[in-house]
Amino acid sequence: MPNFVFAYHGGGGMPDTPEEGAKMMAEWKDWMGGMGDAMVDPGNPVGMSKTVSSDGIADNGGANPLSGYTIVSAPDMDAACVMAKGCPMVKHGNGSVEVAEVHVLEM
Repeated sequence: MPNFVFAYHGGGGMPDTPEEGAKMMAEWKDWMGGMGDAMVDPGNPVGMSKTVSSDGIADNGGANPLSGYTIVSAPDMDAACVMAKGCPMVKHGNGSVEVAEVHVLEM
């Protein structure tokens, strides 16, 4: 079964209180736990990125800054997208999930 990267964009920042933080973490844990064996790597949040190109290095976070990632296993792209719809950021409207299939190269 192929793997897919969920690339998170947005998210609304850090919670204002410990209680809000606990509620947010519970939502993420429930969503990720609901994927069962499909969860390959729960990933992590990421810090501000830099963009490296032939023009040099831009310290701007990119066109659509990445806020984290997860890797899941799914039968196909459509199934992976259905899984991504349950993401707390998507449900609350404060972020999006970009879904891309991981292609394994033979070396």
